[in-house]
Amino acid sequence: MPRPFSHFIAIDWSGAQGERHKAIAMAIAHADGGPPVLVERRNGWNRSEVLEILRNDLPPDTLVGLDLGIALPFADHGAYFPGWDASPPDAPALWALIDNICEGDDHYAASAFVDHHQLSRYFRRHGGREGERFGGGRGRFRVTETLQAAQGCKPYSNFNLVGAAQVGKSSLTGMRLLNRLRGHLPVWPIDPLPQTGSVLVEIYTSLAAIAAGRSASRSKIRSHEELDAALIALGSEAVGGSGAIDDHSSDALITAAWLRASHSRSNLWAPSALTPHIAQTEGWTFGVS
Repeated sequence: MPRPFSHFIAIDWSGAQGERHKAIAMAIAHADGGPPVLVERRNGWNRSEVLEILRNDLPPDTLVGLDLGIALPFADHGAYFPGWDASPPDAPALWALIDNICEGDDHYAASAFVDHHQLSRYFRRHGGREGERFGGGRGRFRVTETLQAAQGCKPYSNFNLVGAAQVGKSSLTGMRLLNRLRGHLPVWPIDPLPQTGSVLVEIYTSLAAIAAGRSASRSKIRSHEELDAALIALGSEAVGGSGAIDDHSSDALITAAWLRASHSRSNLWAPSALTPHIAQTEGWTFGVS
């Protein structure tokens, strides 16, 4: 039986430029029940504030879900950047590489990484700039992303930086934060699940919406009425209210409730396709089994 947690935090992340982001949303749910609650900042979150909470201000024994890819594809070619002799061997080394190259980028942006003279060859960027090592089509996928699709989701390659639904930018900025969290907060499955204390996992908010009875094409919730129906479907109390709500807030609220409802499922901590090598290089999305 997986270990218990006292709190469940879901963070809807953003890779947008700038200091503060209305697209970053954080919600917390208590293990004892009640509706999930938004943790708000008047002018939006900046990434440094999120990092400070994750490093120094989490409630004890918190399960944190961060909505981004915690690594790049590796298993398909045996490397993140095949053909480049400086390609890092595992996820923590990848995080350090991104953070080091982007040291001059403010607000944990990752522009210097995707514009790097060697690394840009692997990304699809704006303006029709597709590197010769991107791979064509939809791009490269991690093992967990292939299985996300089998569960009804519509994943995008982290090497794709183009389009409204792309997650590459948010993943790269998030990896800079993960590098700063080394030694402060374990990241499962790259780090083993600790017997006590807090831990961070990768989440995909569409999985929470699907668990609440919605389809991937209807995963975005923009009204309090739809939000409360989804929360009740997950066994949570409703937040109440009426009218519009932004989908970043609803994603965080639903996913915090879903983490609370699903964290005790043993199969979610031991997916059959998750090998030790994949755990160290690609990581995994919690909820993909």
